[in-house]
Amino acid sequence: MEAIARSRFQRGSAKKLNRIATLIRNKDVPTALAIMAFLPKPSKRPLMKTLHSAVANAIVKAGKARIKEEDLVVKEVRVDNGPNVMKRLMPGPRGTASVFVRHMCHIYVKVGTKDQEQKG
Repeated sequence: MEAIARSRFQRGSAKKLNRIATLIRNKDVPTALAIMAFLPKPSKRPLMKTLHSAVANAIVKAGKARIKEEDLVVKEVRVDNGPNVMKRLMPGPRGTASVFVRHMCHIYVKVGTKDQEQKG
């Protein structure tokens, strides 16, 4: 059984979040949450919230099967670039202005049960 969670238009660059995503890929959920809990990076928060959402989706989807958080594995984590729509101005020399862009990304997390991973 698999469940997914998507988080779109998150502030932060995809490059920074991909570094965290590589740490939790193909790990079981309690280990992935423990890794992120002790990671000294503030950009981990949207990824952590999306993982919690995917776990909750899996538990609700299972229904009467009663799966636990310990039975789930992070199968896929993808962080893609989003639109760079937040443009800001910074004062430059001689009264000019420099444009800099606030980056956005889309996060995709898929979790599944352990026995399903061994079969596939």
